[in-house]
Amino acid sequence: MTLDNRDKTGQFVKVRTESTGYEPAERWRITRNVLVIGLAFMVNFTAFMGATNLQSSINADQSLGTFTLASIYGSLIFSNIFLPTLIISWLGCKWTISLSILTYVPFMAAQFYPKFYTMIPAGLMVGIGAGPLWCAKCTYLTVAADAYATLSDVATDVLVTRFFGVFFMFYQMAQVWGNLISSAVLSYGMDAVPTNTILNSTIVAEVCGANFCGATSGDAESPKLDRPPEERIHLISGIYLCCMIAASLIVAFGVDSLSRYNRGRSGSATGLSGIKLLAVTLKLLKEKSQLLILPIIIFIGAEQAFLFADYNASFVSCAWGISNIGYVMICFGVTNAIAALGAGSIMKLTGRKALMIFAFCLHLGILIFLLRWKPTPDRSSMFFLMSGLWGLCDAMWLVQVNALSGILFPGKEEAAFSNFRLWESTGSVITYAYSPYLCTQTKLYILIGILCLGMIGYGLIEWSGKTERRVPEPKPDFELVGNGDANDTTKL
Repeated sequence: MTLDNRDKTGQFVKVRTESTGYEPAERWRITRNVLVIGLAFMVNFTAFMGATNLQSSINADQSLGTFTLASIYGSLIFSNIFLPTLIISWLGCKWTISLSILTYVPFMAAQFYPKFYTMIPAGLMVGIGAGPLWCAKCTYLTVAADAYATLSDVATDVLVTRFFGVFFMFYQMAQVWGNLISSAVLSYGMDAVPTNTILNSTIVAEVCGANFCGATSGDAESPKLDRPPEERIHLISGIYLCCMIAASLIVAFGVDSLSRYNRGRSGSATGLSGIKLLAVTLKLLKEKSQLLILPIIIFIGAEQAFLFADYNASFVSCAWGISNIGYVMICFGVTNAIAALGAGSIMKLTGRKALMIFAFCLHLGILIFLLRWKPTPDRSSMFFLMSGLWGLCDAMWLVQVNALSGILFPGKEEAAFSNFRLWESTGSVITYAYSPYLCTQTKLYILIGILCLGMIGYGLIEWSGKTERRVPEPKPDFELVGNGDANDTTKL
């Protein structure tokens, strides 16, 4: 059976289905796959985000936690260059996602015995798996959106933004559950605030916030917050470990192979290896649009690293206490999830340019405020307000820039998203690397500079008309693979 549908040029294309009435069920099936991938990422990153938010505080000795985070993003740079297209061509997107999640397990196991020789290798393993994981996810959502567009009257670029919005809604909800678990466990049974967290507000205002200098501060100047009891850290780690294993199983048993939708579609995952594979990923750097979008991608990685390490340590932990980090990050996760879900709908009303300008102005205002804010424990609402507004900005950056990467480079999604993760990771690893050695004030000025440079690059892309003049390619004649192709199990 064939169904008539229109592509973005208004021309009719044919969409084959395997049996009568297949189209409505197939649209639901695509939606279900997107939802299940989002659920799996939420479960996995419930554990990972909950753990990473605590690293700069519970593993503060010799900056072990911060250096571990740097090792994660350092290996992610290598992973994004060499691994995604090769792993995806071997395993397919589904099994790349499922198996890559398992590379996060050693990081969580290392929390039971946090030493440099356990944490750093485990962090490197996370980075190695994260490159293929995120590239496979981005490719799956983009190809699924393209397939869905052939079954509906909605344009592909709108569906790409919508699917990314739904995904990041799930992804950012991980902040809620992960931090709720950590804060509930750390604060359970504490009837009173420990004496070591009761700090004079005047002292806190002078040494915390933008004035916080971390490892460079002397013991007399920096508030000392003790590591939580070992049994509570072990309980949190055990819960998180189970979450990661469950996430891998959700993808393995709940997601269809992408080969169901990408037949006859060309991509950049060609199975090349070595220098040729590196060339496939870096070839996009010859594109003017790719170069112009790099600064804003680097900023996304840098602002996330600052929030999880420096904001938590310099503002929340320093001025209010370690046990409150989770609650503050829950606020970040909620606003991030809501904003991510609504980004696609809002873009239809305002356009991408208006959203990007709003995100720029709001985030710039937050950074300037943090430079002048003197955090004190008696004004706890400000910790939540800052994290909530940060979550709003982060969601808009993630959804819009991810979607823009797919729109600018159709047919080259693997390379485009590999570059996204590569430069996002570069921003994160640099931020984590200098974090123990610079005062928070200096870090805020660096973020402001990168943000302004990134917005200039994005503005040049829009001004050049690259996103408006792109002629949509004819939609592929997607052959939806039904039960008749059960023998094709190479990438299921």
